[in-house]
Amino acid sequence: MEKLTLEKRQLCDIQGRLFELALKTGLDCPSFIDSFMNSKTAASLDDIYDRLQWAGEEYILEELNDEVSGLKQAGEAYPAEVMYWTGYTYRYWHYYTEEYSSEIYKIADAQTMKECWLGFHTFDVEMAIDDLKEIYRQKCKKSP
Repeated sequence: MEKLTLEKRQLCDIQGRLFELALKTGLDCPSFIDSFMNSKTAASLDDIYDRLQWAGEEYILEELNDEVSGLKQAGEAYPAEVMYWTGYTYRYWHYYTEEYSSEIYKIADAQTMKECWLGFHTFDVEMAIDDLKEIYRQKCKKSP
């Protein structure tokens, strides 16, 4: 894959900041990530172009909250670094593999991203994605 364009890297940053904002506003982190990755809002961001891509993280969070009729407050809080890395990596993953957010989430859910952050956040993003996909393949081989 060619390196990401500036616009795509900016969209990765917006999604990383969106995930941080979810933490800052007191949302349950795993529930937020699950809601987002399986939402029409995330699917809009997966499109080649959608007005929502440039709306900013505050507006995107409002759109998601409206879509799911209220995001879960309180609960489990992930560190801000984990939230940013998770959001950024998920968006980069979409550009890297052309998989949709809901498909990506089936491979690496919120818990997987939290568990892998410590070892993977210093990797090149593409290497982290490849390793996350390999972990999923290994889990699938072990399952009956």
